[in-house]
Amino acid sequence: MSKEVVATTGAVYSILAQGTRIIGDVYSEEDIRIEGGLEGNLTSKGKAILGPFSVLKGDLKCVNAEISGSVEGDIEANEQLSLRGNSCVRGTVRTSTLIIEPGSIFNGTCEMNVENL
Repeated sequence: MSKEVVATTGAVYSILAQGTRIIGDVYSEEDIRIEGGLEGNLTSKGKAILGPFSVLKGDLKCVNAEISGSVEGDIEANEQLSLRGNSCVRGTVRTSTLIIEPGSIFNGTCEMNVENL
C-alpha cells in the first residue's frame, strides 16, 4: 500500500498513487487522494479526490468529493460532489450539491438536499 503525506497549503492528504491497487476497505480521518485502483469501500471524514486514472469499485462516503476517474458504486457526499470532465459514475448518488461538468458520464440515480446524510 502506498501512503504518502503531502503538505500543500497546510492540508494533509493520504495518497494512493497511480499504478497502485488496493483490495479492501479504506478509512481516512483526513482528506484523501486516489490516483490508483481501489476494490472496496472508501470512507473519509474530509474530502475525497479521485484523479483521472483512478478506479473505485465500491461505495464512497465523505464530506466533499471531486471525481475525475471512474466509480462503480454508491456515493454519499454530505456537502458537495463534483464530477469533472471525463469522469464516469455508475450508482446511486446522495449529496446536497451536485456539479456535473461537460464530458462526464453519470448513470444512476441522485437524491439531493438529503437531510442527515
